[in-house]
Order: sequence, then structure tokens, then C-alpha cells
Amino acid sequence: MERSSELFERAKQVLPGGVNSPVRAYRAVGMPPRFISKADGAYIWDVDGKQYIDYVCSWGPMILGHNHPVIRQAVQEAVMNGLSFGAPTQPEVEIAELMTRMVPNIEMVRMVNSGTEAVMSALRLARGATGREKIIKFEGCYHGHSDCMLVKAGSSAMAGGCPDSAGVPAGTAKDTLMAQYNDLDSVQRLFDENPGQVACVIVEPVAANMGVVGPQPGFLEGLRSICDKEGALLIFDEVITGFRLAKGGAQEYFGVRADIVTFGKIIGGGMPVGAYAGSRELMEHVAPCGPVYQAGTLAGNPVAMAAGLAQLRYLDEHPEVYTTIAAGADKLANGMRQAAQAAGAGVQINQVGSLVAPFFTPDTVASFAGAKRSDLKKYAAYFAKMLERGIYLAPAQFEAMFVSFAHTEEDLEKTIAVVKDVFEELSR
Repeated sequence: MERSSELFERAKQVLPGGVNSPVRAYRAVGMPPRFISKADGAYIWDVDGKQYIDYVCSWGPMILGHNHPVIRQAVQEAVMNGLSFGAPTQPEVEIAELMTRMVPNIEMVRMVNSGTEAVMSALRLARGATGREKIIKFEGCYHGHSDCMLVKAGSSAMAGGCPDSAGVPAGTAKDTLMAQYNDLDSVQRLFDENPGQVACVIVEPVAANMGVVGPQPGFLEGLRSICDKEGALLIFDEVITGFRLAKGGAQEYFGVRADIVTFGKIIGGGMPVGAYAGSRELMEHVAPCGPVYQAGTLAGNPVAMAAGLAQLRYLDEHPEVYTTIAAGADKLANGMRQAAQAAGAGVQINQVGSLVAPFFTPDTVASFAGAKRSDLKKYAAYFAKMLERGIYLAPAQFEAMFVSFAHTEEDLEKTIAVVKDVFEELSR
């Protein structure tokens, strides 16, 4: 990794920590990062020429695999017509029409440039539509880096939060209330303590930023019921699960209705894009129809829209994608469980759909508190050994593995064999 090391030293002189997104610095695993030069199908290559089976998939959106020919062709054709217009284009209309057909309970869509921007805008919409200021989020659920989402809490639900980042005003954080994922009582308690003040509850329907933690039976249904009773809106942050769990995302997969849904780069085929969507009644609160202001020169960028439209059309026309990636994740998760058991490794393997995560703890993980009991040093050792053997994983315990349509049986079997060897080494 000579060139990666050289690039990282250069990068540290001109980029904070040598990276443009913190997790890329590999600090959680105690080693310098690999710099990536190209990707194709299920594989990526670093600048030193080493090939890896990739389970990061650009943090989820490469559901068809990297550099899919249908998406690549759409981008190449779009680029020939220009890169950015700051004006309406036909693909914006077509992708919004397709999204409203594929996803339950949405009638209108507003395109933005990232998942963070989608969440920020959805929260503003919820506050504008309800006339309320407070929001409820869950400890361990990540919704981007807008000020009011960078809030943490202690081991129990709190009536207010404290900033989780320097530069976040305490006044911003005070209206973010913290509940515990998979704990409906913690949610109801916050409503009881703040009567008539909560605009919305925002949740990752599958908590995929604490590893992978699925909703317990009745949890999402309970959130829907509480929000209906209290006059608050329910926001599903589907930056990760949207168009990945199913064509209709978590709403289809779990059969629970959300009022607002946020999406991320999967609707851009991996390019920088996001969106928020809901009923016509709600979305017409957004400017220029209504008083909730939000704008963006690059929103609906024609190249990103071409990539996203190609990917969503492919998913719409090929339902076998979902059965294939779910079966692949089943195979991977079961193989990892068997390897952990055989090695006596004390590792829990969580899986929902095509999302998989190992937790280095002997205990079942159904909450952020459970996820935090993981042995981070063991994960770092596991990560390093897997990377050395050509398996590319997220460089942090609290992230997901993503199975794509491009991962073959051979890829999965090779990965399971490597996991078996690594678990055995770690257990000696």
C-alpha cells in the first residue's frame, strides 16, 4: 500500500484528517486508509492495484454493483448534453413520476443534493406543516450532519439533548428529544413531557448506522399509532433502506405508512442526490407552493437524474434483484454465524434484507445500548485481517455490509471462507 500511504500523507496536509468524510480516515480501526482507483461489479481496486470484494458499495447505493452498464450509458449520454443547467429538465419529472408509482403513500417529490439535505428539509417541512418545533429522534440513528441531528443522550431518554459536535448551538439542540430505538415507552414519555409541542418522529426503519438493528415486531406500527394519536408526523429516513429493502422501501417491506420519506444517493445511481417525499397536501407546503422555503441550484442535476432514472427503471423492471440480494445476504449471514459458532468467536450476526452486520459481542443486539457492548478492538483486528485477504468492509463497527446484485455465489463463498479463517485466528 505504498501509494495509498503516500497519498494519505499528502492528503493530511490539505484535507482535515486527510479525508473529506471522517470514517474514511480509518481511525476506528487504527490504520491508514486505502485510496481507491476504480470499481466494477462487486469489486474495487486500490491505487496499489490490489483487488477487493466490496461490501461497502459506496455506503449502499450500488445495489446493482459498481459501474453497471445501463447506468454508465445513461450518464455518458447525459454528459454529452451538459453538466448543469439550474433549470427544469425532463428527467426530473420522469424520476419523480416513477418514484411516486413505486413507493407507497408518496404523491410529490422534491429533489435535493444529499441525504443530509433531504432530512434537514423534511424536518423543516414537518415543523412548518404542524406549527410545532420539537422533534424526536433515536439514539444511535444517524440522519446526516445538520445541526439539530447532531445530538446525543445518556443511557435513558432525555427531554432535551446536548450538542454532539462543536459548533452546534445549544439552542438548536434543545428541541431535539432523544428516545431509544425499539422502545415505544421512551417515545410516549417524550410526548407526555412535551404536550402539543412535537412536530415529528424521525427514524431509520432499519437502524443501519449502529451496525444493522432491525425493528422489533410492533415497533414501527407503534410509532405510527403514537404519531396519529399525538398529531405528529412520522418520517422514515430511507437514505439506506429506500429502494434497497424493496421497490417501495421500508413502507412496503414492513407494511407501515410514513408521512414523509427521505432518500439518498441510491436514487442517483450512487451520484450526489437526495430527495424528500410525501402526500400532495404536505408537499404543497414547500415553496413555491407554500411558505416552507428550500432551494438548490444543483437540485435535480441532469446527470444525477439520468443515473438515478436508469437505476430505478432497472429495479422496477427486474424484481429478481430483490430476491437475489436477499438470498445472497441470507447465505452470507448464515455462513458467518456458522463460522462464529465453530470458532467460539462470540459474534452476533444481524441481517435485514440485503443488510448484514457482525457485532463482536456474545449478546443479542436489538438496540444502540446492545450495539455499544461490542468489542471495538476485536472489530479492528477483524477488519485488518479481512482487508489483507481482499475483503473490503466498512472501517468501523457501527456500519452495515451491503450485498449487491453483482455479488456472485463464488464471491459469497470466498467471503465466508475468509471469515471462518479470521474468526478462528481471533479466537486463538
